Amino acid sequence: MALVELGRFDRQEAYIVQSRLESEGIMSFVFDAGASVADGSYLLIPVRVMVDDEDVELARKMLDEAA
Repeated sequence: MALVELGRFDRQEAYIVQSRLESEGIMSFVFDAGASVADGSYLLIPVRVMVDDEDVELARKMLDEAA
């Protein structure tokens, strides 16, 4: 299993993407969601959604269909 970046989103959107992926059986991880929370700039820092390299094509297809 190798994690690859699916995309970068604002913090709330990243968790929505993660929930959607996991509802379809695609395990995903949110990276950087806690970055710079202490200084209040977390809303400006993009959050990465990571998936297994074997799932990235299906995950991208799902995101494209949702848009």
